[in-house]
Parts: sequence; structure tokens; C-alpha cells
Amino acid sequence: MDVDEFVTTNEPREGGETFQLENSKLLDVDLDGSVIAKAGSMIAYSGDISFEGKSSAEGGITGFLKEKATSEGTPVMEASGTGHLYLADDEKKIQILELDAEEEISVNGNDVLAFESSVNYEIRTIKSIAGFSAGGLTNVSLVGPGSVAITTHGTPLVLRPPVRTDPSATVAWSDTTPSSHMDRALSNMIGRSSEETYQLEFTGSEGFVVVQPYEERGPQQ
Repeated sequence: MDVDEFVTTNEPREGGETFQLENSKLLDVDLDGSVIAKAGSMIAYSGDISFEGKSSAEGGITGFLKEKATSEGTPVMEASGTGHLYLADDEKKIQILELDAEEEISVNGNDVLAFESSVNYEIRTIKSIAGFSAGGLTNVSLVGPGSVAITTHGTPLVLRPPVRTDPSATVAWSDTTPSSHMDRALSNMIGRSSEETYQLEFTGSEGFVVVQPYEERGPQQ
């Protein structure tokens, strides 16, 4: 294609939503106020936007995950002003979820890209989960109303309970809470890591669980 065609094909699209995908791996935030985003996810912006880092693990608008669980936490930033903010995270696919008032989803901290300031969040540790985290499983509870952008390695799969999942491949869940399940048979399989002897067990018939075709090997709880 010639230069003009290249520019026309790849320039931002006009849209009326605050969160809009430019492509499957790039989020365009039409900012008029403030938004919370994963630190380091900004690839470009236009307009009058300022940034403030939020890396503390306790209190206020801060990091997603506690330092004791990740060794360093997952810092975030607050972007404020008016303009367009473009976000991406290691070529991961982006999913935009619209939460109604009081609607809640629990998301792995590594997989939260951004959310509107109207969304409340809380760091939660499920102490009953053992085997893959000394302090339990730590996720971020996001409560609407507002838009939330999460990321996945590849196309996600949404499952209904009852189901068991690999903690390293589990992205999010809603209206269900996991407990731990240990499968000793997996520990005897050649080539399998000991972590795979532990699964998240979602029981009941309500809610859903999001998994990805990829196992996070770095700190994710």
C-alpha cells in the first residue's frame, strides 16, 4: 500500500465510547476526567493529560497487589485531563467489560489494563487457597458502574461452574469464589511442574470463570 493508504488504514477511528479498541491489542481511552491504568501501558497520548504514579500497596488509589504476594507489587498510574490515551500491554489481547452498578468481577492483577474512575476496587486475598502462594491468592475486586479493560494471552475461554482451573491460566471470575483442590496424580506426571498439582475449584452453578491459553510463569498473585 502507498503511504496515504497506510496512514488512513491505521489512524485512530472516531467513536463515542470512553473505552474503544483500535485493534485487538490497543486500547483508546477518550479521556475527560481521570482513569486508572497499569503503569507502563501508555504508548501514546494526545491532548492535555497528566500522569501520576501510584505504586504503594496500601490505601487510596494505589497498586493492585500486595508487596508480600508479588515481591514488588503491580504499580498503576492515574491519568487525568482531556484527550486520547493509548494503552497496550505486551501484545496481549484486550477485552472491554461494561460493569453495571454493583456488578463485580475479580481479576488477576497482571491482567487489569485500565478502568474508569467510577469503578471501585479492592485488593482481596483468599486465604483458603494454598500451594501456589504463601499468603493465599490475591486478586483485584472491581465493582461497577464503569468500563474495565482486561488483557489475555490469546483468546479467552469463559467457563461456567462447576469447573477446576490452573491458577496460572486463570484470569478472572464473577459471582463465584474458588477454593483449592490438590491433584496428587499430576505431581507424578513427567514434565509437569509441581504447581499443577493445585487447581482452583469453582463450585455451584452461578457466575463464570475466564481462563487463557497461557500459563503465567512470573509472579501473578
